[in-house]
Amino acid sequence: MAIIRTYRMNEKNELQFREAWFQQFEDEELGQFVVNHGPVGHMSQTSEVQDVTADRADELFAGFVEACAAEGYKELSDQEQSWVIVQYALKTAEGTARDKYLQNKATEALAGHLAWRGLGTVESSDFGNRKLNIRILSPAPKLAVNAIKVCIREAKLDFTKMVIATAPYDGLDQARMAYPMPPKPFSLD
Repeated sequence: MAIIRTYRMNEKNELQFREAWFQQFEDEELGQFVVNHGPVGHMSQTSEVQDVTADRADELFAGFVEACAAEGYKELSDQEQSWVIVQYALKTAEGTARDKYLQNKATEALAGHLAWRGLGTVESSDFGNRKLNIRILSPAPKLAVNAIKVCIREAKLDFTKMVIATAPYDGLDQARMAYPMPPKPFSLD
């Protein structure tokens, strides 16, 4: 599935996003072209074009990119974003079956919740030194922290055992606790 994600600051200094993707239906030449947009941190609005061929999707992508550029939207590089790390302490070094279930459910819940609000993408998750780390790349880390708390609470995924940290893209070693407050020392190791 191809996706283009763009952002801009509006006249009120609020970050907005607009994204488009093409998804082919299984075993078919046709698919759907989807445009998703809105203020970052809020549930987006979506429009779809059904029964689109790959060639038509290329034309729609070109029009989307042109319209975004004309309205001041641009793709952000990784360096223009920040890391948000969701972490759970584990009882074993490699994680139990329950911990692996938590990893799958939390990454799935966060991926959907954050994406529909323009708050970022789940990039990876792993078990390390008795910790589960879920790494999210976000253009708005403060908003993402609040959304993560809501998402994990709604999904009933051990909200009270979670900590969240933020870090600059090139500085995971500079991660600082964002939740809970007051901050405790934070380490990925």
